[in-house]
Amino acid sequence: RAAVARNEARSAEIPILAYQPGNEERHIRQLAILADLRRAARHDEFRLFLQPKIRLPDGEICGAEALVRWQHPVFGFLTPDQFIPLAEKSGNISLITNWALGAAIRECRFWLEEGLDLPVSVNLSARDLQNRDLPCFALELLRDHDLPSRNLVLEITEQAVVHDAQRAILVLECLRDLGICISIDDFGTGYSSLAHLKHLPADELKIDRSFVMDLPGNKDDAAIVRAAIDLAHNLGRPVVAEGVENAAILLRRGELGCAEAQGDHMSKPVPLAAL
Repeated sequence: RAAVARNEARSAEIPILAYQPGNEERHIRQLAILADLRRAARHDEFRLFLQPKIRLPDGEICGAEALVRWQHPVFGFLTPDQFIPLAEKSGNISLITNWALGAAIRECRFWLEEGLDLPVSVNLSARDLQNRDLPCFALELLRDHDLPSRNLVLEITEQAVVHDAQRAILVLECLRDLGICISIDDFGTGYSSLAHLKHLPADELKIDRSFVMDLPGNKDDAAIVRAAIDLAHNLGRPVVAEGVENAAILLRRGELGCAEAQGDHMSKPVPLAAL
């Protein structure tokens, strides 16, 4: 119990934390989930969900973001917040990333065979960006499934790059040289966004949902979004609005000049067949 309290204090970055009765059950559950990660990837327990992106202003589907869920044999259906942070802290996130890349590329190839030329987006973590073998791994998957590299979009956050900017940018440049598109997710939340943006090999920017949720009523958020969009356009990069929860937000984002939008108003993440 002391170890549980210590670990929680470290995670929360606070000097003192008192043990709360029942916390060991949650800790044991987390350990069990961590222990099962490799088996889940090997036995295909993960599930690929997709959230479509639409093009503005015509509303046509122009792509989809791949999101991982886990059908655990004991704990049931697990959402990303229940296992992704654990995988990142333990250094096992590459297991999930590699599985997601393979599943997303395979599905995107099926779309092409059915006449749907849509790109698919996959999220990368900070640890993924330190893996110099990632470009070769992605290239092998694309070749194995005969998928054009332009149909793969890799989403990163600015904070993931800042961890080790030099190595991360090298990996991103290699990926982009292969023809893979790079998207900066959660743009606007990093304190050094402007300083790093000019060095990042990015093809598009995704405005963080925190600036979108209160549109169109919040004037401060509207001003920030407008400035970010203008900046992106001046750099020749299109902007995607994420977190669009209602029709008013969608309309406002279109008026501000976003090229694409994504959010529960259009569609929540859905299983492959539902897309």
